[in-house]
Amino acid sequence: MKKVYLFCSAGMSTSMLAANMQKAANDHKLPVQVRAFPFEIMEEIYEKERPDCILLGPQVRFLLEEIQKKYEPLGAVTATIDPADYGAVNGANVLRTAILLIKQKKA
Repeated sequence: MKKVYLFCSAGMSTSMLAANMQKAANDHKLPVQVRAFPFEIMEEIYEKERPDCILLGPQVRFLLEEIQKKYEPLGAVTATIDPADYGAVNGANVLRTAILLIKQKKA
């Protein structure tokens, strides 16, 4: 089971996006767990859950470099969520991006 976790400033739109991503994963019978959290608890969540992929909402994209330095050496892939997909709450596109990131890391 791959874990794709979304982090943002508040969590409302990101929770809806995570739900759409989980639905897309379930519809395609993919072994993926998608969850959303406020970025303030990222360290605590990472320690407990060890997600495979960390995606940042557009509001916190300025944290990407710091997050990459901290979590990529530990094995997580990190990226920002495309603002257009985020705004449209396009879970299928964001899930596709996360899966590609995870696959590229393995290659």
